[in-house]
Amino acid sequence: MAGSLALSPREARLEARVLAAAVLAVEPVWLLAHDTDALETGQIDRLDAALARRLAGEPVAYIVGEREFYGRPFRVGPATLIPRPETEHLVEAALARGGAGARVLDIGTGSGCIAITLKLERPDWQVTAIDLSAEALAVARDNAERLGAELEWLASDLFAALPGRAFDLIVSNPPYIPAADPHLDRGDVRFEPRVALASGPDGLATIRAIVAEAPAQLAAGGWLLLEHGYDQGDAVPALLRGAGYTEVFLERDLAGLARVSGGRSQRRI
Repeated sequence: MAGSLALSPREARLEARVLAAAVLAVEPVWLLAHDTDALETGQIDRLDAALARRLAGEPVAYIVGEREFYGRPFRVGPATLIPRPETEHLVEAALARGGAGARVLDIGTGSGCIAITLKLERPDWQVTAIDLSAEALAVARDNAERLGAELEWLASDLFAALPGRAFDLIVSNPPYIPAADPHLDRGDVRFEPRVALASGPDGLATIRAIVAEAPAQLAAGGWLLLEHGYDQGDAVPALLRGAGYTEVFLERDLAGLARVSGGRSQRRI
C-alpha cells in the first residue's frame, strides 16, 4: 500500500489500522491487544475489499464512512467534502466573533461539520445551513440527528432561498481552487465533488459572489468569515475591503499559512 499511494511506512500502518478497525467494528486500540487473533473468512474478504479501494486511491474517510472534526465523528460520502483540520480555524474564528443568540448562516454546508459544530458549541445560536446538493444535505441532516443538533437546512444557490433574511454571522468554506489546478486530479481530492472544490480560473469566483451578496443578508455589524487557499491571503482581504467591509482580518493556520479572512458589515437594517 505504501508504494502505490506514496505513503510512508508509518502512514501505511496507520491507514491499515483504521481500515481494519472499521471492518471489524472495533476501536483501533483493540487491534493492539488482539494482533494475533485469527479472522473469519468474511472479515478477511471485507478487509481485502477495503484495502483494494484504498489501493485504487479512494480516501480512507469514504471507505470507513466518517472523519473526525472538532472532536466529533461526522459521516461523509462522495457527495461531501472530507472535513479537514484546517477548517477548524474557521470554526474558532466564528466562535470568537458571534454573540449570544447569534443568527448564523453556513454556506455550502456539505457534511454539516461547520454548522453542527457551531450549534453544539453555542446551543443558543440559531444556525441555518444551505447547500446546492440534496445529497450533501441528506448527509448533513443525518450527522445533525446523530450528534443531537437542531438546525435549519435549506437547498439554496448561495442566498437565493433567503430573501429578506438577516444574519449576524455568515461562514463558508466555499470552493476556492482554480478550475485548471493539476492537484484536482491527484490524491484524495480526485474523489471529492468537484463543484465543492473548484471555482473559476483563479478559484475566487464563488468567494467574489459571496463577498458581493452577503451585505444584503448581514445585520449591522455582522461578520462574514471565509476559509480560502493558502495563496489567497492577499486577494480575499482585498475583496472584502473593496466591498466596504470593516475590521478586515486574516488568520493563519498552525503551519503559518493564510487560511481564514473576514470582515464586518456596515449595513443598517
